[in-house]
Amino acid sequence: MNLRRPNANEATGTFNRSRDVVPMSGICSRCVDGCRGGCETWLSSFRGREVLYPGPFGEITAGADKDYPVDYSHLNIQGYAVGAYGLPEGVEPDPDTALFPNVNTETEYGWTRKVRMRVPIFTGALGSTDIARKNWEHFAIGAAISGITLVCGENVCGVDPELVLGSDNKVKKSPEMDRRIETYKRFHEGYGEILVQMNVEDTRLGVAEYVSSKHNLETIELKWGQGAKCIGGEIRVPSLERALVLKRRGYVVQPDPEDPAVQAAFKEGAIKEFERHSRLGFVTKEGFLNEVDRLRDLGFKRITLKTGAYSMVELAMAIRFGAEAHLDLITIDGAPGGTGMSPWPMMNEWGIPTFYLEALAYEFCERLSKRGMRVPDLAMAGGFSTEDGVFKAIAMGSPYVKAVCMGRALMIPGMVGKNIQKWLETGDLPKTVAKYGQRPEEIFVSYEELRAKYGEEIKNIPLGAVAIYTYCQKFRTGLQQLMAGSRNFSISSISRKDLMALTEDAARISGIPYVMDAYRDKALEILDWMGE
Repeated sequence: MNLRRPNANEATGTFNRSRDVVPMSGICSRCVDGCRGGCETWLSSFRGREVLYPGPFGEITAGADKDYPVDYSHLNIQGYAVGAYGLPEGVEPDPDTALFPNVNTETEYGWTRKVRMRVPIFTGALGSTDIARKNWEHFAIGAAISGITLVCGENVCGVDPELVLGSDNKVKKSPEMDRRIETYKRFHEGYGEILVQMNVEDTRLGVAEYVSSKHNLETIELKWGQGAKCIGGEIRVPSLERALVLKRRGYVVQPDPEDPAVQAAFKEGAIKEFERHSRLGFVTKEGFLNEVDRLRDLGFKRITLKTGAYSMVELAMAIRFGAEAHLDLITIDGAPGGTGMSPWPMMNEWGIPTFYLEALAYEFCERLSKRGMRVPDLAMAGGFSTEDGVFKAIAMGSPYVKAVCMGRALMIPGMVGKNIQKWLETGDLPKTVAKYGQRPEEIFVSYEELRAKYGEEIKNIPLGAVAIYTYCQKFRTGLQQLMAGSRNFSISSISRKDLMALTEDAARISGIPYVMDAYRDKALEILDWMGE
């Protein structure tokens, strides 16, 4: 049984002609000479490298759809009829105090200087893709008013059309980075933070120096990778001139815009876009610790790390090096992840899936903790979209996992709200929305709550931000219900005991008790109790 159907997928705009497909290759069982399309092999025959990427670029986000043998659906949450943990000090648990709306969903991360968030989720890295750029106001303001952290991804300065470099070839001015930071800060209320990622090119361009000196950011994030790919960040550019500029700035650009044959192909219309790639990083313990020290010397109070679905060796490096460096947060992004642009075959076929990766992370943290070494706070990422998945990730990784990084799931509300705003302005509201009303006040259940809080300032909050806030409120309520059912009234009281594995494979991988074994000893004690 193939865990995915190769050679045809909506993400790449490809399909099989036949209903019968060879499971391993994804090729139609009867491949006909004269076929008019259009599997990936067929399309690759004349569009080549373009077929590696989901599209159209800048208009979609993509998530791999490989069906892994074990995932978080193989866990269920325990429910109890007694007890209440995590209530405020001095509050006695009873039916009048242990109410689900009283559940505290706040979490915090950091080695010494903590960052609090109102719910235990934060955005994925919104970097140099058009999706991030075009929707930034919605994403940034939505995160700020929701009280969650916003990650400004890699390469933002590097692709800024108005970037000004100094004589030292370092960032002197980046209006796009300025816009991104200032938008979030305007509505920031003390919960969450904005942190900027750095890859190889960002480091060379002096991005850390720029955001520290101009914006006085407290946190910077080093990036080793992500769950959707094991190569550097990528975007597409439709202009030859733009491709040449990016190559001069130090990026890898394919096909080579300086090649006369490539320029001719672009002129003829065969090549329509260029790919901009970041470089692969090379991690050493000494280099990593030195870089952390350098960033602290620049004034950053918190240093975080984003790593991807690499082998367990790199995971061990991230946790051990992070512990020695006193990192404030390590975000571990498992396969397959979501993306604005990553090669489709890589998204599906590389890396350790999130469930397996978290099991390893817990094992490694326990190993270091038993040796008396404190490990950094962790966040998991890679395929999460709902509060039940977040509960399971926090419980499975307890006490180390403090939050979950969500990419596409937090982008979708921003785009939905933005589009509702556009449809309202053009009078083209679809029936799926119009059935709830014709005005923002009628459509968004949180609109009046926000207007009561912000007054006239509500006019400066785009509907995409209102949508993210509304989504977070739904998320918070759903999480409160799950936590109350498991008798956890604060995030810190959630533990691995609150989960059961539905399959023996899931139990073996995660160390979570199999459903037929979980609490069996206590249950038998009750059954066998003979009284005094």
